[in-house]
Amino acid sequence: MTGDLQHVHSGKVRDLYALPDGRLLMVASDRISAFDFVLESEIPDKGEILTRMSLWWFDQLADLVPNHVVSTDVPEQFRGRAVVCERLAMLPVECVARGYLTGSGLLDYEQTGEVCGVALPPGLVDGSRLPEPIFTPATKAELGDHDQNVSYEAVVRTVGEETAAALRQLTLAIYDRAEEMASERGIILADTKFEFGLRTDDVMVLADEVLTPDSSRFWPASEWQPGRAQPSYDKQIVRNWLLSPESGWDRASGEPPPPLPPAVVERTRSRYVEAYELLTGESF
Repeated sequence: MTGDLQHVHSGKVRDLYALPDGRLLMVASDRISAFDFVLESEIPDKGEILTRMSLWWFDQLADLVPNHVVSTDVPEQFRGRAVVCERLAMLPVECVARGYLTGSGLLDYEQTGEVCGVALPPGLVDGSRLPEPIFTPATKAELGDHDQNVSYEAVVRTVGEETAAALRQLTLAIYDRAEEMASERGIILADTKFEFGLRTDDVMVLADEVLTPDSSRFWPASEWQPGRAQPSYDKQIVRNWLLSPESGWDRASGEPPPPLPPAVVERTRSRYVEAYELLTGESF
């Protein structure tokens, strides 16, 4: 089926193939992951939604940073869910920007008053808007492991002072642009993560996916209420069901989660579609 494509790597959601001309084919599947497990259930159309959303955002950001997409002319079996991209030397840093406090950032803050070494004011709660967006990098984890939040100094030690500074500057510039655009559409971009690679001439390029519900937390602005978990346009529906008594799954057991009920699959799909349509103004 994949003919002269050579399989390079499969992540939680994407499959990467080498093309005969040296470029890469990146395919977004309908797989969904939660709590570092790839679930048995898939979300219909998810791969196509993620691909279309990333392409839309790459266009919006083109004046800020080049991206890795070379073409959307892909083999028929991957139509709509894949891109041809350039091969880059990927930087081993998850570049996370946070404008609001939640998730692993909230856990770090509750323990230390800081996130990734950045001191924050006292009294913040789940969903609090931060005084200004912050760069909170993480290590890239292997499949099945968890990304670990690290300090900016750790990034400097990994990639050097100049590259670390460029990563921080670009991450925050992209977040600022995207947060403003999302806000105009009634959506809060709470946090997001980017991946960057270098061309042979050391030009920094935005790669992988960008500003999708898989890599970002999008919240309806009209329902934002600090002090609780926020409703969101992402796989929170899946996480909530898995943690509910209904699923019968014990997260601490080490066992993989059960299949999702059809209603949870459909609700999750509709949230992804809603996020795509609200942000891009296009109908799916």
